[in-house]
Amino acid sequence: MTIPQLRRPFVRLWRIRHRRGYGVHSPSAFDLLTQVVYERTPYYKYKELRREERQQRRTHGADRLYEPLRVKRLLFRLVNYVQPHAIFDVGRLASSALYLKAAATNAEYTAARDTHELFLEPDVPVDFLYLHDYRHPAHVESVFNLCADRVSKRSLFVIEGVGYTRAMRRMWKRMQRDERTAVTFDLYDVGLIFFDHSKTKQHYIINF
Repeated sequence: MTIPQLRRPFVRLWRIRHRRGYGVHSPSAFDLLTQVVYERTPYYKYKELRREERQQRRTHGADRLYEPLRVKRLLFRLVNYVQPHAIFDVGRLASSALYLKAAATNAEYTAARDTHELFLEPDVPVDFLYLHDYRHPAHVESVFNLCADRVSKRSLFVIEGVGYTRAMRRMWKRMQRDERTAVTFDLYDVGLIFFDHSKTKQHYIINF
């Protein structure tokens, strides 16, 4: 079990007053929390994806990065919510790729381990970015800066581990202050960044 996982019960206790959208007054933010983040619908694809994950483990063993099931299912719901035209998955190969692709089968999916493998087509916005490399915050910030110049109003970035380390927490603060970002949600395991500036810039802490 990793250190972030060991800390999780204490984090949940500290964030208890931020549960279930308590204190969130924006209708759009409240809808996101109640209809996506805290959604408990047992999507039929969940069982299929678990079977595919088990098959991957038998085939690839430890080559694939472990991620909590609740995070992978959240990624599925977020992609389903945004319905992006293009999904960018940056970081070590992980089974979360199955969930990203399953939620928007018509979206163009691009996987990259780092900026050297991340090829952005001209005039193609980064609709959905899952950036998971929290052990290397400098790399995370580099990819963020590259992609944040290629967003639209509908874009969503999901940043893994924004609460896991001091370096990631500092980097997350810089992302929140960035003039390109609008509304953000800190779920500890991941951070959500929206870029629609028709919404008032706001930062939420969520007990996920």
